[in-house]
Amino acid sequence: MPLLPLILLCAAVGGIASAAFALALLWIPAERSVRMLPHFVSFATGALLGAALLALLPEAMESAGPAGARGVGAAILIGLGVFFVIEKLVLWWHSHEEAEDPGPGHGHAGHGHGHGHDHAHGPGGHPSGILVLVGDSIHNALDGVLIAAAFLKDPTLGLLTTCAVAAHEIPHRVGDFALLVHAGFSRRRALFLNLATGLASVIGALAAYLALGRALGALPYALAFAAAGFLYIAVAGLIPGLQRRADPRTSAIQVLLISSGIAAIALAERLTHP
Repeated sequence: MPLLPLILLCAAVGGIASAAFALALLWIPAERSVRMLPHFVSFATGALLGAALLALLPEAMESAGPAGARGVGAAILIGLGVFFVIEKLVLWWHSHEEAEDPGPGHGHAGHGHGHGHDHAHGPGGHPSGILVLVGDSIHNALDGVLIAAAFLKDPTLGLLTTCAVAAHEIPHRVGDFALLVHAGFSRRRALFLNLATGLASVIGALAAYLALGRALGALPYALAFAAAGFLYIAVAGLIPGLQRRADPRTSAIQVLLISSGIAAIALAERLTHP
């Protein structure tokens, strides 16, 4: 398959198919899905760490060479800064909306599954739901950029990156679906919009392909940026939630699943780059 269609297909898998798979979890009985979701988060954490430190970053350093080491470091710093700012903006938007209109039953319930709130703000949904969609679209566009940058370096690296993106998107999409329902969207409309935001990943991938294809010298630094994004998502986004459960059994399962995520990426990397 030509490279561009493959990139767009994988971007769609990362953005749209992962949402469809995530939403399938919502049809599982609530008690079981609540128990399963943290396991997905643990595995996704390991997959992101493995993709960043065992695949993307080594490729970036190898491509840049000793002369580009400082540039790789700068790209990592810029990547961490960009993801930090994006997260701050999303958190600020959410807190601003909550301060203006907390809405009935508002609080942390949206992180459960948001059942029973379809009517909370009418058929159009609360503005906070729109902010969820905007944040999702930006996030998915960046995922598309990361996938395209990896594919331009090596198709195998692109596939590994797609797997890491899909792994962390599954629990992320479940939470976003719950937030949309909590914000007043019907379950059907929340499902459609959650899937539709995945198109942003295809747009981001196409833009990155066109830009990086004309400036291949920037590719190592784009890979370093991608590695920084994965590290930020894992360390700042996923791990703090895992730390809320500190009992020995849960901690042991988390360590095992994180290790499994890292091992899966390491094994794939070893098999494809002997």
